[in-house]
Amino acid sequence: MAPVLLDTTILIDLLRGRPEASRRLLALRGVGDAPYACAVNVEETVRGLSPREHAQARTLFDGLRIVPLGAVEGWQAGEWRREFARRGRTLAQADCLVAAAALSLGGRLATGNPKDFPMRKLTIEHWPVGT
Repeated sequence: MAPVLLDTTILIDLLRGRPEASRRLLALRGVGDAPYACAVNVEETVRGLSPREHAQARTLFDGLRIVPLGAVEGWQAGEWRREFARRGRTLAQADCLVAAAALSLGGRLATGNPKDFPMRKLTIEHWPVGT
């Protein structure tokens, strides 16, 4: 079983019933891989929900494992932000925390926005948005 953290773009596509996202999630589970999210993904998803989407979102999150964020992940996120800022590139705090959560699982991250995750320690799976 290999863990993979699903970024918010993927979670939104799943909530919207996009067939490619659903197919990929089923394929992950079919080979025994475990889909995860983190608190940042939950917050970003909930922020954009309409009231009628709450139950569906709860069902989605109930079916995922949630990786905890702690001091180790916060430290890693801060190091990445500092490192990239020195090179002239600003990374979002949320993206760095999501990346650190993925790293704590082994480094595999599925996202529709691979450009937001330039960290070399990660293995990025690009799931195009909206498909």
